[in-house]
Amino acid sequence: MKLMVTLLLLSTAFSALADPLKPNNIVPFKETPQGELRLHFFNPAGLNKNNKRPAIIFYFGGGWHSGSPSQFYPQAKHLADRGMVAICAEYRIKKTHSTDPRACVMDAKSAMRWVRQRAKNLGIDPNRIAAGGGSAGGHLAAATATLSWFDEPGEDSSVSCVPNALVLFNPVYDNSENGYGHDRVSKYWKEFSPLHKLKPGMPPTIVFLGTNDNLIPVETAEKFQKIMKDNGDRSELVLYKDMPHGFFNPDKENNRYKETLAETDAFLVSLKWLKPQKK
Repeated sequence: MKLMVTLLLLSTAFSALADPLKPNNIVPFKETPQGELRLHFFNPAGLNKNNKRPAIIFYFGGGWHSGSPSQFYPQAKHLADRGMVAICAEYRIKKTHSTDPRACVMDAKSAMRWVRQRAKNLGIDPNRIAAGGGSAGGHLAAATATLSWFDEPGEDSSVSCVPNALVLFNPVYDNSENGYGHDRVSKYWKEFSPLHKLKPGMPPTIVFLGTNDNLIPVETAEKFQKIMKDNGDRSELVLYKDMPHGFFNPDKENNRYKETLAETDAFLVSLKWLKPQKK
C-alpha cells in the first residue's frame, strides 16, 4: 500500500504518545476462577448505540505468560480518532493467573463473542469486527478465526467468535515443532496452531514482520500467505528489512510504529471500514 498520504496524518496520533493514554471506559466481560477480565474501550467521538461503527479488538503479546492490554493503547487511540471502536482485551496469563495457553484462547474467543453479542448496544456493526494483536496476541487474534477447539465451557457458541478481518503484528501462529512455543503446547499443538488450521473463507488479513525476527522466520509468514491465497482469501504480508521481534511497538529503538499504523489504517480503508484520510 502507498503510505505517503496516511503518514502525513499520523503526526497527531504519534505526538499523543507523549501523554498517558487512557481508555474511555473499562468494562468487565468475563468472570473466571482466576478473576475478572475486562475490555478497555477507546470510543470515537459522537458514538451512540444507534451507530454501526467498525471495531477492532487488540490482544497484547507476552508469550501467553505476561503482558498488558496497554500495549495497544496507541494504536487503539488512533483508530478511535479515525471513527472505529477500538478495544484492548485482558486475558488470563501464566504470570498472573497460573494458567496455560489454552485459557488465553478461550478468553480471546470470549471477548469476541461478548462484543459481537452486544454490538447493537455498543454502537458497533457486528459484521465489521476485526481482531488484532502482536506476537502471542497475534496468535490469539488468528486463533479466533481458525481454531474450533478451546471454547469456554457453557459459553454460547452460536455467537461467532470469528472476526471479519485480521491485523497481525509478528504473530507466533506456527506452534509446530519448528514454530514458537511448541514445548508449552506440545500435547495439543495440532489444534492450537493457526497456520495448520487455515481453511477457505478466512477473513482478509494483513501481517507485519521484521526480516530479523528471531522467533518467526520469513518463510513461515510466506507459507501462511500462500495457503491463504491458494484458498482464495486475501492475505497481505508487509516485511520490514532487518527489524527484530516487537519492532512495531512505539517504545522500541528504530521502531516502525508509525509505518505499521499507517499500513493498518490503509488496510482498513481498503475494506471500506474507514474513510480515506484527507491530504
